[in-house]
Amino acid sequence: MTLLIKNGTVINPGDQTERRADVYVNDGVISEIGDFPERKADRVIDAAGAYCMPGFIDMHVHLRDPGLTYKEDIATGGAAAIHGGFTTIVAMPNTKPVADCPEIIEYVQKRAAEVTKVHVLQVGSVTKGMAGEELSDIRGMAKAGCICLSEDGKSVMNSDLYRDAMRIAAEENMTVLAHCEDINLVHGGVLNADEKAAELDMPGISNAVEDIITARDILLAKETGVRLHLCHCSTQDSVEMVRLAKEDGVNVTAEVCPHHFSLSSDAIDGDDANFKMNPPLRTREDMETLRRGLSEDIMDVIATDHAPHAAQEKAQSIRKAPFGIVGLETAAALTFTNLVKPGLLTMMQMAEKMSYHPAQILGLKKGVIEVGAPADLTIFDAERVWTVDPEQFLSKGRNTPFGGTKLSGKVTATIVDGECVFEEI
Repeated sequence: MTLLIKNGTVINPGDQTERRADVYVNDGVISEIGDFPERKADRVIDAAGAYCMPGFIDMHVHLRDPGLTYKEDIATGGAAAIHGGFTTIVAMPNTKPVADCPEIIEYVQKRAAEVTKVHVLQVGSVTKGMAGEELSDIRGMAKAGCICLSEDGKSVMNSDLYRDAMRIAAEENMTVLAHCEDINLVHGGVLNADEKAAELDMPGISNAVEDIITARDILLAKETGVRLHLCHCSTQDSVEMVRLAKEDGVNVTAEVCPHHFSLSSDAIDGDDANFKMNPPLRTREDMETLRRGLSEDIMDVIATDHAPHAAQEKAQSIRKAPFGIVGLETAAALTFTNLVKPGLLTMMQMAEKMSYHPAQILGLKKGVIEVGAPADLTIFDAERVWTVDPEQFLSKGRNTPFGGTKLSGKVTATIVDGECVFEEI
């Protein structure tokens, strides 16, 4: 099987080059990059006027399989990922049962190979059942192919237990993906603790809820030497702590979600649970600091925290509805619209944060457009303007605050292992 992508602007974060070129793919691997006006191929994609980028890698997705497939499953989540330009996704362990043993890791891997073209990497939980009391079979999961640990959806509040997990993860060359939330400070909070929460008479979640555990996890990573990745950072102080930790030589990276750099709590439109996520939308000052952190390369990754829920669950009041929104099908356009178009990021930085850096953090030989590299590629048309219509999502989830929002930039093709698995004519 051969594929030729013609006339695109090729962005390769591996050598920091951006140039007009054709990309020739043979048997799932990039074999040539250059100018091939007469070249024939089994499939030809004309990318004139668009960018040819390394396939996006989402380090933070909830596929809800096993056990919660009424919200999402591997097939629908995979379809949404491909629609959004993602060629690899990292699935969080808060399934039912929790992904805390080799058998569930193997189940997801096998199921993903059967029902989707996107590469799915299943994360293992830090503790059994995510109960925070006893470590999961970390070494067994590592042998089964698991490369990351997380307790996403909560923090491991027992610092001694968490430190033990970090030590094992370091020995097994696994990355720890940290959800930073001091549960003892939440007190039933549902929105950021600011004027908007007061206006809507909703209990608030302070920045300290995140910041205290962020500081703890950085200190534990410094002690254990584990590779620590901070998930969905949302506060000003989280950006500053990441900066200081990197200066101190701690092996830490951090992600920001599109909703956190696109919206502040000011955007919340009444009692609408599509604006409810954890961590919550923070103040405009927090949002601007997150943008600056991305622009200055303090923050390494843009990840979605794709969290689909059934319509009836999100139709409830903010007080009762579950936390989370979907993000796979809007992430690239939100990044371009709110960061690249205003000049906060370059297209190269977008490629770094959505592909190259995740690959580096996860130890994957991806995220580049180079001869010999896997042909995981995304075609992105920066000139395309479109309006978000949740009813057109391929995800089962429709829970987004961006419905009706006009965005610039759209994924027009996704290539996985040299196969064009999505193309928008």
